[in-house]
Amino acid sequence: MKKIVSFLLLFVVGISNAQQLNCTVQINSDKVATTNAQLFRNLEIAITEFVNKTDWTGETLKQHEKINCSMVIIINSYSETNFSASIQVQSTRPVFKSTYASPVFNFNDNDFNFKYTEFENLLFNPATFDSNLVSVLSFYSYMILGFDADTFALKSGTSWFEVAQQILSVAQQGGYKGWSQADGNQNRFFLVTDILSGTFDAYRETLYLYHREGLDTMATDLKGGKNKIFQSIDKIAEIYSVRPNAFLTRTFFDAKSDEIVSILSGGPIVSISEVVDKLNKISPINSSKWASIKL
Repeated sequence: MKKIVSFLLLFVVGISNAQQLNCTVQINSDKVATTNAQLFRNLEIAITEFVNKTDWTGETLKQHEKINCSMVIIINSYSETNFSASIQVQSTRPVFKSTYASPVFNFNDNDFNFKYTEFENLLFNPATFDSNLVSVLSFYSYMILGFDADTFALKSGTSWFEVAQQILSVAQQGGYKGWSQADGNQNRFFLVTDILSGTFDAYRETLYLYHREGLDTMATDLKGGKNKIFQSIDKIAEIYSVRPNAFLTRTFFDAKSDEIVSILSGGPIVSISEVVDKLNKISPINSSKWASIKL
């Protein structure tokens, strides 16, 4: 009951003018034949306004402090108000003393079915299930907030992950795919359940070590920062030793594989052969990328 009350209070805060996300939304309807292209344009506008104008946390941020993210929604089919789609969610965070934005979260969700009536208002109420569209968008908004917070302070995203978990719990009553452990082992249920599980504390420690102690220090201590990146890969390897095919390990490398190649291929020169061997072991799906690293 206390959690429900706190979420309701958060929702009341959400009617203020503070927003935390700077999200680019794209609707791709190339797969469907339609004479009403404006429908998808209006859906894109509605989602953009919902994600960017909802106050998710109660914090007032300046424009440059907001989290840059994107949601690409591919419509596979639709009939009247019923839509079948996928959604690709990505977020980045700035790196200290640089113009570089580091990818933090990159996830593709193929179970995104929802109802939408043109021009309907999208409103977030964490205590009730009103629509799968609102629930999915809200869930990923809080996951973005949680991942971002974890990169700046150790496990500081917990409160936002817990809100996402509450959204999941409420949304399960809607009967849509992606919210239940019965829907597969790489969906919304496992994304938030695993991130809050002590079994995967090393993953969250990796987020902090990699970004705050690694990337953020490279402007002043390039070699030291690079070594912290190595240590963060060791943390991911800890997960591999317990759960070789862990879902969160895959999500980490979905976001980070290209960046890791760039970091390991650049100066200063340090011994990286052991790190590359470890990467090949814990993420063999990216072996072609690891092969391009200059040893």
